[in-house]
Amino acid sequence: MWPFSKRLTLSSSHIFEDFTDCHSHILPGVDDGVKHIEESLAILARYEEMGIKSVWLTPHIMEDIPNTPADLRVRYEALRSAYSGPIELHLGAENMIDNLFEKRLEENDFLPMGPRADHLLVETSYFTPPYGFHGILEKVKSIGYFPVLAHPERYVYMSPKDYDRLKEMKILFQLNLFSLTGYYGPAVKSVAETLLKKGYYDYAGTDIHSITMLDRWPDRHIAPKHLPAFRTL
Repeated sequence: MWPFSKRLTLSSSHIFEDFTDCHSHILPGVDDGVKHIEESLAILARYEEMGIKSVWLTPHIMEDIPNTPADLRVRYEALRSAYSGPIELHLGAENMIDNLFEKRLEENDFLPMGPRADHLLVETSYFTPPYGFHGILEKVKSIGYFPVLAHPERYVYMSPKDYDRLKEMKILFQLNLFSLTGYYGPAVKSVAETLLKKGYYDYAGTDIHSITMLDRWPDRHIAPKHLPAFRTL
């Protein structure tokens, strides 16, 4: 368990000690996240101070940002060459479920995550579900992947029954830790706390897009008082 009984600062709380950040946009120049490698290295230096053990680099792949696994591997190797610190870097992707995703699904053209390369981080529009959403998730499962739904607390179209159905389907949930701080607004914070209390989250990540996000981690209590021991990819 991670106690939240102390005031939270990145330098003193230890809540990130040995943490694996399974959702980040630190890989530079590939999406709406970090633009330059200097900022990537600055974030990783801050992560070292926080005690983070490993990071999954999960750039967007979607119709509007049509990255390819081959191109992302080249960018990943460049960052690995530039970074000489102790944090373990891994390459994955945040896959938008859209028309491009369905094409890639037919070709099994993904950057899976985890030691067995069998987890797939997926997202949807914040406002509307993709057509055939549940069927697509079942197809992802049928070819051997465990779908991990990124930041489910942020999807405004989802109701409590939607979350229940997804968990009945054995869909894994990834919490954005910053959702608990109110970073995305009070409504998202409330949903995150509810899902957390129900034990629906499996993984956690920062979904960091810039170093300024780290400066906005609050020096105050965050409810609920405890976080579970999340799974580690």
